[in-house]
Amino acid sequence: MAIEKAAFGAGCFWGVEATFQQVEGVLSTAVGYLGGKLKEPSYEDVCTGTTGHAEVVFIEYDQDKVTYDELLAVFWANHNPTTLNRQGADIGTQYRSAIFFYNEKQHETALQSRERLARSGRFQKEIVTEITAASTFYRAEEYHQKYLEKRGLKSCHI
Repeated sequence: MAIEKAAFGAGCFWGVEATFQQVEGVLSTAVGYLGGKLKEPSYEDVCTGTTGHAEVVFIEYDQDKVTYDELLAVFWANHNPTTLNRQGADIGTQYRSAIFFYNEKQHETALQSRERLARSGRFQKEIVTEITAASTFYRAEEYHQKYLEKRGLKSCHI
């Protein structure tokens, strides 16, 4: 088994986590915060929009069962990468579209994937998804973990 890690921000992390939990080859997920300047941020801190963190899902996956490119396809298919700092009714920098890479291969794959999507004509507007090296992942409070699953919900998308 070749275990790798990935992290994606695509709006409210509850729905993003639920989506990735359904992917064969995803071994575990956790929601939390990446990309900011405050150490050990809380949900309340991140919600102020001043810490620089994005709400993300952190994923451990079996590379023998699902590729990083396949995870990127799930990411692109399940949010709007053309809206700056918002997804649906959720507005703020913490809801930005973001890919946090853990190695140079992921970086190159993410850049190529974004470019293919931009050329595809699927979106009329520019893709604003940031692609950034992963910094410290801060796990969100326990009540956020598998939030929808704990409540018997499949998604929170409208």
